[in-house]
Amino acid sequence: MAKVGKRTAAAREAFVGKGNVSVEEAVALVKGNANAKFDETIEIALNLGVDPRHADQMVRGVVSLPNGTGKTVRVAVFARGPKADEATAAGADIVGAEDLMETIQGGTIDFDRCIATPDMMPIVGRLGKVLGPRNLMPNPKVGTVTMDVADAVKNAKGGEVQFKAEKAGVVHAGVGKASFDEAKLAENVRAFVDAVQKAKPTGAKGSYMQKVSLSSTMGPGVTIDISNATGN
Repeated sequence: MAKVGKRTAAAREAFVGKGNVSVEEAVALVKGNANAKFDETIEIALNLGVDPRHADQMVRGVVSLPNGTGKTVRVAVFARGPKADEATAAGADIVGAEDLMETIQGGTIDFDRCIATPDMMPIVGRLGKVLGPRNLMPNPKVGTVTMDVADAVKNAKGGEVQFKAEKAGVVHAGVGKASFDEAKLAENVRAFVDAVQKAKPTGAKGSYMQKVSLSSTMGPGVTIDISNATGN
């Protein structure tokens, strides 16, 4: 059995007996025990009562966190001509068409978000098997297939977070950094939970939001009282 370090042991001890706490209590606990040598990401996970294998139970959406994520997001844009120029001017890190497709096919994926104009989708569609599993495939439902590439780039870099339910019905995302003020982290947590709540699919049966937990990159997690997180 691997030896547990003093920092990890102390963090685990702080979490003993804690559970179903308020958003504010969870944030204080997780942030207070994020003691790694780097600025840890504060991560949220929601267990949902859905089976994403069924189209009418898929949970997918996007939310602009009020205080950003604290993460530097690299954005790639598939566009040509004036739209390519707009993307570059808005701060896109990579802009291209067939050349970008070939780069990705060659195994280089040096970006966190992918945006495309509608006319580029025949090219982007060839990358489905590469971008799909990484949740990078442009999708009109979350605003990443659009003619307004400048706005999409600015949103991506300004704290917009995409979410999608995994096979087990779990949605997770980073909602800030340990260096953030507690109040700002709590505001981001509530905004994310609210967005997932509003994305409840028509085919969801029974209890939709079953568990909400918060953790830091290197620390243990704590469950949040769902009624406190949703305001219900």
